[in-house]
Amino acid sequence: MRDHLSQSIEDYIKGVYELTRSQPRASTTQLAEFLEVTPASITGMIQKLAETEPPLLDYKKHRGVKLSADGKRVALEIVRHHRLIEMFLHQILGFPWDEVHEEADRLEHVISEKFEQRIAEALGHPLHDPHGDPIPRQDLSLPHTSPARLAELRPSHRARIMRVRDDDPELLRYLSEKDIVPGKKVLALEYSEFDSNLTVKVEGRNDQVVLGPNITALIHIEKLSESNSEN
Repeated sequence: MRDHLSQSIEDYIKGVYELTRSQPRASTTQLAEFLEVTPASITGMIQKLAETEPPLLDYKKHRGVKLSADGKRVALEIVRHHRLIEMFLHQILGFPWDEVHEEADRLEHVISEKFEQRIAEALGHPLHDPHGDPIPRQDLSLPHTSPARLAELRPSHRARIMRVRDDDPELLRYLSEKDIVPGKKVLALEYSEFDSNLTVKVEGRNDQVVLGPNITALIHIEKLSESNSEN
């Protein structure tokens, strides 16, 4: 279905997908900021994509936009390409996790379905990318992800890091230095009601890390019981 779509159209569809992961519809202003284009150009394109056959977007004036069923399938195909490429760059070529997102943004539009399948086979059909984001399966279904965030953790509670937002390379480098990466277990030591700062200890490290709410809100976790969470 993507064969006739331009890179620009794919970027719009992927942008709507990303913005509506946490809300029912995206406004034209949000989409313009996400894609770094003018609001005027946004309106024309989303109207066009809402009128294609089949329509890729559901657009209602003053109420924003969301993906149609066909648009969601296109978005998930793009996301599958992107996250498999990220995993290939990280696992096979040794790119650090803070560099793979930008590279994958460029490559996701140009690889063929055959090449995508070869990547998946070479990697052993991974379910998550280096940041813990779920990779859509070949049938475009998504693996389960935890909705819990590190911001919810309180003293004496333990968790496993599952996913970290991938759009801030500087933050990714910082978290990597502190070993706060998918798969690592953390223990909450202190929580400040005043500024919502959370102090944690990461498995395998002797130091403590203080994280502010702007960071803990971006880190998804799996909460662990005391019996299966020994560091």
